[in-house]
Amino acid sequence: MNDQRLQSPAAARNRQPILDVLMAVLPSDARVLEIASGSGEHAVTFAGAMPGWSWQPSDPNPHARRSIEAWREHAGLANLHPPMAVDVTAVCPAGPHDAVVAINLLHISPWEVTEALLSCAGGQLSGGGVLFLYGPFKRKGRHTAPSNASFDADLRQRDPRFGIRDLDAVVEEAARCGLLLERLVDMPANNLSVVFRRA
Repeated sequence: MNDQRLQSPAAARNRQPILDVLMAVLPSDARVLEIASGSGEHAVTFAGAMPGWSWQPSDPNPHARRSIEAWREHAGLANLHPPMAVDVTAVCPAGPHDAVVAINLLHISPWEVTEALLSCAGGQLSGGGVLFLYGPFKRKGRHTAPSNASFDADLRQRDPRFGIRDLDAVVEEAARCGLLLERLVDMPANNLSVVFRRA
């Protein structure tokens, strides 16, 4: 049997801490759109933990979508929907969504992706809806750990458009889209959970 389920060590490490934050900020019946779902491990974990959540994964990469679908079929969860092909710079799936979730996306994509994601969330979240971001961020222009500085340098060497984002710049752009910073949570490996809420 050809098992197309991809596995990420990072996803295995951070899924429970991320789930804890999501459970604290989302209602038990939330309609969730996940942007750049990657392997699909987060989607299947979160949908399995919260059967009242309606979880819509997406990814522009067909290889990732095959993995997401393989995880979905393996888990057999009614509340985990087939993955959508979404490039957020080109299309924003119509809402209303109670939450838009993006895990480890901002630093491995051009700034235009961050702008498009924030605009999408601002336009398609329900009133009081949540945008949840997870990953490494600079604080006031500075890296929060030497390992993050090294990671940032490696990212920019791979693609000059990539790199760890300054949280202040993200918050400022989010505000332009009607999204207000509600909560910051320190996470494992010098990452942050960043929670915005639509006014």
